[in-house]
Amino acid sequence: MFEGLLQPTHLLVIFGIALLVFGPKKLPELGKGIGEGIRGFRSAMKEHEDRSDKNTIAS
Repeated sequence: MFEGLLQPTHLLVIFGIALLVFGPKKLPELGKGIGEGIRGFRSAMKEHEDRSDKNTIAS
């Protein structure tokens, strides 16, 4: 069903639509916000794993 979903041509079309919708000035801000969100999510997951490991070792 989702085979070949993220082919290069599909990504170019998605980027083109995003450029039309948000404009060239908003795209860097949007990318920065998405990047910060991903970094925050990763750090939260790492903290959760660290706490889980400490609880497992302490038990």
